[in-house]
Amino acid sequence: MATSATTQSDTITNGQIGQIQDRLATKLREASPPMQEVQIVLSAPGGKVFDEMVAVFVRFVEAVANMIVRIVCPNRALAPREMLRATGRDLYVNDEVVAGMPHGEGDKSEVMFFKPEPWEYTRPGWMSDDDLDKAYDRRGLKATDPYSQAQANKDDPVFADEKPNGTHWKDKDGKWCFAAFDGWNGKRNVNVRRSDCDWNGTWWFAGL
Repeated sequence: MATSATTQSDTITNGQIGQIQDRLATKLREASPPMQEVQIVLSAPGGKVFDEMVAVFVRFVEAVANMIVRIVCPNRALAPREMLRATGRDLYVNDEVVAGMPHGEGDKSEVMFFKPEPWEYTRPGWMSDDDLDKAYDRRGLKATDPYSQAQANKDDPVFADEKPNGTHWKDKDGKWCFAAFDGWNGKRNVNVRRSDCDWNGTWWFAGL
């Protein structure tokens, strides 16, 4: 079953506010802005600068608020194509890209599925791979290896029916490649290819 990474009924604690203040103080000391200009900003009516600082922080919090967690045990001993076939899905793949897929590490993975917030997209409803990397970074994640993602979709084949999901990586030539699990015409499939277009707004993404 899917589990949420957050509890909606909980709100920020005094301890967390203290941590934010401490980290902000450290960063401000590192930045060392000039004293006179700082005082001008502090003296400005309305506290707009602090409203904007809080708004930025809240946007980062919202970005991680609706992640879905899956614990998986991928079989990394399988050859890449064998691993994809083991999902039971129709394969639409580029053999060269499949051969170069990252295998990942470890007997167990905690895969975090998320859907980017509207403001994160490159343009309305579309996201480039470069901006997707930024979305991962905001959540403290890296793109999951295809083995872990495939295992999550093998364990729960219905998941991608409701939440088509992808991951990406760069090949040896620095080109973006992807693995994407979804359904088409009533059949479940997996696509593994080089990326030649942006992701549309229906996709969820898998991270570690």
